[in-house]
Amino acid sequence: MGIRMTPQEASAQVTSDEFRALYERLRDATRTDDPRGALRHLTPERVVAAAAEVRSGRTVSLAAPVETRPGPDNPEPAVHRMTGPDTGDIGADGLHFAVDRIAMNVHGDADSHLDALCHVLYNGELYNGVSASSVTPEGALALTVDLVRDGIVGRGVLLDIPRLRGVPWLEPGDHVTAGELTAAEAAQGVRVGPGDILLVRVGHRRRREELGAWNAAQARAGLHPTALGFLAEREVSVLGGDGNNDTAPSAVADVAFPVHVLAMHAMGVHLMDYLQFEELAPVCANAGRWDFLCVIAPLRLHGATGSPVNPIAVL
Repeated sequence: MGIRMTPQEASAQVTSDEFRALYERLRDATRTDDPRGALRHLTPERVVAAAAEVRSGRTVSLAAPVETRPGPDNPEPAVHRMTGPDTGDIGADGLHFAVDRIAMNVHGDADSHLDALCHVLYNGELYNGVSASSVTPEGALALTVDLVRDGIVGRGVLLDIPRLRGVPWLEPGDHVTAGELTAAEAAQGVRVGPGDILLVRVGHRRRREELGAWNAAQARAGLHPTALGFLAEREVSVLGGDGNNDTAPSAVADVAFPVHVLAMHAMGVHLMDYLQFEELAPVCANAGRWDFLCVIAPLRLHGATGSPVNPIAVL
């Protein structure tokens, strides 16, 4: 598609004018009337081809455990409560059931989740010019998680940026560039292609595990906005990261989440935030391959802007 970084875009900071130009280029290069957005690249033929990636049959979860304790990155933790059995039923004769209830902030900074295309409102619109008024107090009326009610199944590709840099993790505030995505491909002997589910490891989960949680809303590693040109050129269908995908502080002064705006609003790419790749990365390294069948099954939540998710890599 000829989407290349200008020298100005290659710098860490992106001005408002540069961001607007990048947004318009990506939007125009990926424009479609298909409400599924970039999922149109994930054709049945590519799903069949992805199934051929299965060799050992090993499955690996890409989700982190749901957090039920508050922390600096999780002020509103999920609430898990046992609602049964009654105290008197424990140890009693006859049939009784253990039951429970869970409530959570889907779009927090701790739990693994998928963002629906209605999640990002920008300049009064959703993706593809849909009015932001379609998001109501009762739920969204368009571009909801229901678009992927049948699941997302395709070829997953993990690009490990700390491995490329020779470090355990990227520090909060670090940017992943398009050049690093290309370099990681070359180093890992894999190439991202149309319809792929691109997973980018920055080491967020490992850093959190070894150093403890921090306020990820204020400081985290992620993609530089200009790296989204890589996704557009390769016709990626889904982007997932072990952080938020966006760097904090933002590289764009007046747009707090530029990667979310570019990926979802301009390009129609579904995002998965706060996954975990610490189990998958060594499996891929030991196998000498970084692509696999990836199965994503969000909950069927009417009118929802996203869903908790537990993607599975099948190698």
